[in-house]
Amino acid sequence: MRIPLLLCVSLVCSPVFAADLDVRLSNAPASGTLVFQVYDSPNSFGDFRDPVVERRLESRGDADYPINDVPDADIAVLVYFDANDNGTLDKNFIGIPREPIGLSNGYRPKGPPSFQRAAFSTEPAGRQLVNIELSKVLGERGRLGVGAGVIGQSSPYLGSNTTVLQPIPAITYNGERLQWLGPNVQYGILGVGKARLALSASYRIGAYEEDDSPALAGLGDRNSTLMAGMGFRYEIPGGVNLLLRYEHDVLDRIGGGQATARISKGLQAGIFRFVPQLAINWLSGDITRHEFGVPAGAALPGRPEYAPGSSTSYTAGFGSFVELSEDWRIVFNIGVDYLDSEVSDSPIVERDYIFRGFAAVTYVF
Repeated sequence: MRIPLLLCVSLVCSPVFAADLDVRLSNAPASGTLVFQVYDSPNSFGDFRDPVVERRLESRGDADYPINDVPDADIAVLVYFDANDNGTLDKNFIGIPREPIGLSNGYRPKGPPSFQRAAFSTEPAGRQLVNIELSKVLGERGRLGVGAGVIGQSSPYLGSNTTVLQPIPAITYNGERLQWLGPNVQYGILGVGKARLALSASYRIGAYEEDDSPALAGLGDRNSTLMAGMGFRYEIPGGVNLLLRYEHDVLDRIGGGQATARISKGLQAGIFRFVPQLAINWLSGDITRHEFGVPAGAALPGRPEYAPGSSTSYTAGFGSFVELSEDWRIVFNIGVDYLDSEVSDSPIVERDYIFRGFAAVTYVF
């Protein structure tokens, strides 16, 4: 009984390879290696990993290239020019392809690719023509986007229901090394494969104003500042990304710094790309005291002096990228920080969690 059962499972779970394609390329190099990849999974296509079919062929310039035995299903085709013939699609430090690529349906994404926009149904009877043009994802000068956005966070403070919201111009840029996305900037300095090192900077919004709550009276407003440092990214098999980063207050408005270890994974659903995230964050004593402490000179009856040390928080959240069209997109990121006792024991803190978020709508040139 085991053999028929295994055969049934194999037939149900395995794709049927019964279709043949002729890929008609334009803007192809006169020589070198072309790599043809076929995807039947939105999640794999979103990261350009684990294709169901891959063929490496010598380039003959603009011509038809036969790709046989592809799945009889909804598929998307990626072709790239392996310029350095290293057997992989080279990407920059944030994962954008550096080598010329082309996708089925004439699709040219300006962000994480959508399987839905590149996919088509195969035709088992006869050969099917697929037209693809090779081009650089980032063009010659990178991709600039403009729009409007907002960053914000909830208040954990005693007697305060204030949500800190700050509108910002949503300027985005993706280049060979530089990425600017709302309140965050990165500049790649090393690595183009699975391991990448980048300088980073981020805008840290002020934690509170003293008139947000009677419990904060006399403590003074907390100013926003610029954090800067370095981050290391590594692509773990299965599409999981690991980020290790440390940033320090370079304007010295707070002092100290923050270290983060985060894992994330992209998931695709139509034009939506979701990125669930889990992180652990370490805040130096300077930041913890600045945002949650009570200095001796501001102590009052019922609000004693409190000088916490460094603290740790845990973050659960997700980011999302919505491709409204090839030019318009919505980007947002939301998460909740769970605070440890160094924070929650403060006489000015009422809740042991903080919601943080960023959202923007942009037009990409």
